[in-house]
Amino acid sequence: MRAPKSFRLHIGIFGRRNTGKSSILNALTQQNVSIVSDVAGTTTDPVEKPMELLPLGPVLFIDTAGVDDVGDLGGKRIAKTMQVFDRTDLGIVVTNYTDWGEYEQILIEELNTRKIPYILVFNKIDTVPENRDIKLQLEGLKTPCVYTSATEGTGMPDLRQLLLQTAPSDFINRPSILADLVGPGEAAILVIPIDKEAPKGRLILPQVQSIRDLLDNDSFCMVVKERELREALNRLNKPPKLVVTDSQAFLKVAADTPNDIPLTSFSVLFARFQGDLIEMVAGAMAIDKLKTGDKILIAEACTHHPIGEDIGTVKIPRWLTQYVGGKLEIDNIRGNDFPENISQYKLIIHCGACMWNRRAMLSRIEKARQAEVPITNYGLTIAYSLGIFERALQPFPAALEVYKTGNNL
Repeated sequence: MRAPKSFRLHIGIFGRRNTGKSSILNALTQQNVSIVSDVAGTTTDPVEKPMELLPLGPVLFIDTAGVDDVGDLGGKRIAKTMQVFDRTDLGIVVTNYTDWGEYEQILIEELNTRKIPYILVFNKIDTVPENRDIKLQLEGLKTPCVYTSATEGTGMPDLRQLLLQTAPSDFINRPSILADLVGPGEAAILVIPIDKEAPKGRLILPQVQSIRDLLDNDSFCMVVKERELREALNRLNKPPKLVVTDSQAFLKVAADTPNDIPLTSFSVLFARFQGDLIEMVAGAMAIDKLKTGDKILIAEACTHHPIGEDIGTVKIPRWLTQYVGGKLEIDNIRGNDFPENISQYKLIIHCGACMWNRRAMLSRIEKARQAEVPITNYGLTIAYSLGIFERALQPFPAALEVYKTGNNL
């Protein structure tokens, strides 16, 4: 089974039109993933290709439209390209000695501002003569560079090697989801309701990933439905190190779990794993400041058809309305689109982003920080509005301290 996008290193390929971005992607993957043509602007929407890049592991290449596109349609293509930076872990800037200039500097500045590692690929070395001055300038900056001819395959082994060397260490040494909270030889109980929102015949991604994380770290794992939790605890000779629940079952699970057993939710775990738990805890505390009529943005990474009791469009708005004691103005968005003007909102509530890579979620957190808008996630919002926030943060001392001291950053 293929690794999910959230576990893949996202490699964005950027450059002007007709520099050979698509040819580079095809040469790297050894497949005709992107259409290649001498006509500038052949690539319109971003093109994704998942693959295994050994020994690095699962990656996702993203081919983009040229940043020098023209016209109204070209402007929309450029906007789509710039969105890709939000989820890029490692950048490839494709250029040549003839084209080197303003657009390349714009791309490099964007990558540097976001602290995204990148590689410069000088393509078409079979047709474009070397510019010694530019080469010496880049060598002085110690920017990783490689010289290729994608059509002939020249330099491709060097590019693959640079990708391995330049990959961010936090991808290679990614922290665990919950195994560090449990430990080898210890047990966790995962509470997984099977309701209308549960996919038929399978578990949702955070649940599957949590089970695998425990197994990888030599921990025990017991999986139960919420009404079976109390009996499961009674049957154990030794209490579990952690109980994790679906956020929607928080109240019942909290009632059935002894106070001396740490309890949290999958969504809270993913606030740490995919985002910034401390920032999102502070964001949840902004719920106390909400007033009737305030605007809230609820953002979901996945695009799906909501059911009658959908968590993002029905349940969270209902719980927040009850907590605030008045009607709130709520906007719901899905997928990669994100409003340019988020300063109009008093709070942003995001899903766990299990289908994204961490860079995409951190990009949204940074945008919220710059706009001075609090941001939190589904599980933290539910725990706060239901009055069990402190209990949900019990496994995370630093986050709990933020809440207890009222330090909202």
